[in-house]
Amino acid sequence: MTTIRCDIVSAEAEIFRGEATLVVVTGEVGELGIAPRHAPLITRLKPGKVVVTQANGEKLDFAISGGILEVQPQVVTILADTAIRADEIDEAKVRAAKEEAERVLAGRGEAMDVAEAQKKMAEVAAQLQALERLRKNLKH
Repeated sequence: MTTIRCDIVSAEAEIFRGEATLVVVTGEVGELGIAPRHAPLITRLKPGKVVVTQANGEKLDFAISGGILEVQPQVVTILADTAIRADEIDEAKVRAAKEEAERVLAGRGEAMDVAEAQKKMAEVAAQLQALERLRKNLKH
């Protein structure tokens, strides 16, 4: 089976490095699927999911807050502002951040401006979706 190396890096640390048969990311225009021998590409990423399918068929879920995707012949690199594995997400903390962002967007909060609140909502939505995918995969 043919694989491509996938590196997911945030500003703080390397989150993942390994071989993959498919990498799915959320680009600015929609979802992108990157398989081995994909054409070279550079694009911006929106806050959302990254799903890495490993050679053994196991899928790893990550949530990112945006960043850059670079595809080279032998490697896919995701440079994310922030990135987290689905199994490391603190659900209580994410839900609290979502509630704060919702208050600001409803005009009842003062801690952040609307643009920051919208960005935060996109980030927490991506993390909650990653948690849901993780729970769904654990049931199977």
